[in-house]
Amino acid sequence: MPQSNPLRDGSRDGYTIDLNAIERIEVINGANAIQGLGATGGIVNYVTRRADPNGDLSFGFDTSITASDGFNDDGFEYRFGGHIGKDFGKFDIFGSASYQKRGLYFDGDGRSIGIDGVQGDLADSDQRNFFVKIGFEPDENQRLQLMVNDFRLAGDGDFSSTPGDIENNISATASDVDLMGVPPLNDVTTITASYRHDAFLGGRLDTQLYYQDFEAVFGGGVFGVFQDPAIAPVGTLFEQSSNQSEKIGFRLSQTYDDIAGSGVMVIAGVDGLRDETQQALVQTGRNWVPTTQYRNIAPFVQVTAPVLDGLTLAGGMRWEISKLEVDDFNSIAGNRGDIDFAETPVSGGSPSFDDLLFNASAIYEPLDGLSVYVSFAEAYTIGDVGRVLRGINVFGVDVDDLISLNPIIADNLEFGVGYDNDWLSIQLAYYISTSDEGARLVPDADGIFSVAREKIRITGFEATVNAAVTDEIALGGNLSLPNGRVDTDDDGTLDADLDGNNIGPNRLNLFATYQNGPWSARLQSATQFSRDFSDAVGEVTRDFDGYTVVDLVVSHSFDIGTLSIASQNLLDKTYVTYFSQVTPFQSGASFFTGRGRTFTLRWISDF
Repeated sequence: MPQSNPLRDGSRDGYTIDLNAIERIEVINGANAIQGLGATGGIVNYVTRRADPNGDLSFGFDTSITASDGFNDDGFEYRFGGHIGKDFGKFDIFGSASYQKRGLYFDGDGRSIGIDGVQGDLADSDQRNFFVKIGFEPDENQRLQLMVNDFRLAGDGDFSSTPGDIENNISATASDVDLMGVPPLNDVTTITASYRHDAFLGGRLDTQLYYQDFEAVFGGGVFGVFQDPAIAPVGTLFEQSSNQSEKIGFRLSQTYDDIAGSGVMVIAGVDGLRDETQQALVQTGRNWVPTTQYRNIAPFVQVTAPVLDGLTLAGGMRWEISKLEVDDFNSIAGNRGDIDFAETPVSGGSPSFDDLLFNASAIYEPLDGLSVYVSFAEAYTIGDVGRVLRGINVFGVDVDDLISLNPIIADNLEFGVGYDNDWLSIQLAYYISTSDEGARLVPDADGIFSVAREKIRITGFEATVNAAVTDEIALGGNLSLPNGRVDTDDDGTLDADLDGNNIGPNRLNLFATYQNGPWSARLQSATQFSRDFSDAVGEVTRDFDGYTVVDLVVSHSFDIGTLSIASQNLLDKTYVTYFSQVTPFQSGASFFTGRGRTFTLRWISDF
């Protein structure tokens, strides 16, 4: 089920489940007909754990402690987790629970790192997760499954920030002062029920029903957009917001593998989703983003067929049928603060979208282990509707007429080559993604984002290499070089760089692993290269000073478990984070350094 909340994207999608409940993470590159809303460039798929199918009772626990290299009293981090599972034959059950307490973070100079009191922060927080998965298999071809996960990550609110000084390169630090308002949090409950039949009408039937209740509370401030003289004198009203999203959906698909011995595979099905989202103001009970309901039905078909020796073709279609419903509402008074602090009435509407999306690809293997491919895919997602609706500040607006509510359609073209043998794997790819009505986040002076719908083109190169040098040693790495351009004046010409708020840095990750008997080790480095961003007249608006951090983990396995010690930022590098350097509304309050050297001692037991 989708974890993203595209109607009001708060950049909190990555914290909906604890890693203790996850068996593995799959990265599926590129768009195709099987992937739906929000999967414009691929998906990161979390595969959750289940009971051992061998029938054994399994249980275990893990615990760890983390400290900065100065062993500061406020900087310790503790984690406890446990799981238990049993397969009884036709019935199986698995459950896990975890708790994590994080203290303050410290940089390479030993200075405390400021708490991001608006977006929220992992430092000074508590996290807990409860997970259960129950399965029933009436015969070898069928499986019914129910999964429930309840996740909560909340700031403690024990610390706030003392702003830094950008001109003198002094970062924000934590101060022993309680945060105003409710501490930021993520509170997510996810329920899925699925059914699989491996011999249904000659193929495999997969069905899933899902429900998710998602809330993300952000920190606040005395921002101009929140002011309302009917509530408090202008310039005194503290406010914060809460994204609330409820998703109900289903997925049904039928798969046929190797039809009539031809090697042809066909997957056909339909997705359905109802997403109801709002952004409420916590302190005053106003709605910043009105209740917005999105409904989507999407039939799809994807076909893969070997046509010649070494040549495989694939293609598919996905028909997105969507409707957005917004009732009449008043945008908040602060949107018109420079005029008269008046609420602005907005006429609701029900804009609908109907798009047939195509994809096609070809893979050719001229030699054993060597493959060359080209792919084209149209991908679809909804722009951040909430940012558009909450920012309306003029009279006479009708939701049905807002072009900025149109979906984002991206054309993705990718070329790649891969080589894989017993000891070496190489993957190279170049991609081009274009959208005539892309979405770019544009902040105001307070850091409140709105959405600009503009022509956007993103290109990039990616490379991944893995090599088993000996039986004990492996080396590898990956390189990512994205570049984006945008049409800021709507004249059809891409005239400016896509800035750092909308595109990530160039990256190089390297690693070396060692495994010999009970001993194992991994040394890795992460480099973010320096780059600058130019506006429509060619002036550099922001530049980024890159940095490299190195991590090390060493483990030893015993009969009853595994003990590991790890060091993050082993060389104790002092650096300013990417977004603190590139954000256009840069201020001392958001000028953060990265975490310095830490040590983690961890024990894992599985029985």
